Amino acid sequence: MADINGVNQSSSIFEQISTQNKQNSTASGTSQTQDTSEMFMQLMIAQLKNQSPTSPAETTDFMQQIASMSSVESIANLNTSVEQLSNSLMTSQTALQASSMVGQKAFISTDKGMLSEGGSVEGVVSLPASASDVRVSVYDKAGTLVDRLNLGPKVSGDHDFEWAGTDYPPGEYRIVAEAKVGDEFETAQSYIGYTVNSVTLGQNGIGTTINTDAGSVGINDVKQLGKA
Repeated sequence: MADINGVNQSSSIFEQISTQNKQNSTASGTSQTQDTSEMFMQLMIAQLKNQSPTSPAETTDFMQQIASMSSVESIANLNTSVEQLSNSLMTSQTALQASSMVGQKAFISTDKGMLSEGGSVEGVVSLPASASDVRVSVYDKAGTLVDRLNLGPKVSGDHDFEWAGTDYPPGEYRIVAEAKVGDEFETAQSYIGYTVNSVTLGQNGIGTTINTDAGSVGINDVKQLGKA
């Protein structure tokens, strides 16, 4: 798959929209129109077979029936066109929103932090209730505790933190946030900040994923964009 403006797709977003609409809307709309036409034709044939030889149906009656069938087909085609237009607009809007995410920092649900040369690891701790003490522990790949940030007492809500890691080599670290409940520390929900490299669109915007150095995650796993 090619990567255009940070949005993964086979060629262009407009071709993707066209393909999705043909698969989702055209088949169902065409089938519905054909079924309606066949129903009218069956009714007209049945009427011709069962009409009285001494009192055949008037030509104007058949013309009115044909006109009615044509009107129903036109309405069915219009509904299909409106549905295709709606899907196109929705997918186009999703693509624009996805493109605007590229380059921004997304805080995703993961305990993996990537420390770059001269950089830092940013994160968010989400607390469902107040805690008398909150801390963030940093472990290396071997599972050894290498550093710890003491954030102190915190109220419920989201709280940002940053680990500079100036005395440690670049690489992958495990970041674990904990909140003190009573006399014990319990693991708290945390999110680590990563730059969005690209976005993969789902069908009609459903199932969209963002791609970062930590891997690909669903849009629902993103806590927020930018600083807390």
